[in-house]
Amino acid sequence: MSSTNTSPEELYAVADFCLIPMGLETPSVGPQIAECQRVLKKSGLEYHLHGYGTNLEGPWSKVMDAIKACHEAVHAMGTPRIATDIRIGTRVDKEISQGGNAGKVSRVEDILAKDSK
Repeated sequence: MSSTNTSPEELYAVADFCLIPMGLETPSVGPQIAECQRVLKKSGLEYHLHGYGTNLEGPWSKVMDAIKACHEAVHAMGTPRIATDIRIGTRVDKEISQGGNAGKVSRVEDILAKDSK
């Protein structure tokens, strides 16, 4: 159960999180989400922005550190409050060291492709 750049005991985390800036003067949160994406790019982890959040994956501790860094960066922009919803999946029945989210999507797409045959 080893993962890239982790100790053998560290879990590989496949996460989906939605950072929600609150207390802003405008309802638009685009600049804050863009800043979080900049933080994730610097993290070196796999990530993918989608309409209501971001998929993020890597060693558990690095995923948590990246989400914390997003909070810090968005607070530094003057955001008084942030709420974050996080879903995290791990597994120990097979080794995953990258591509966890992509593998899940590919598996479902393969199943759906059989529908058209």
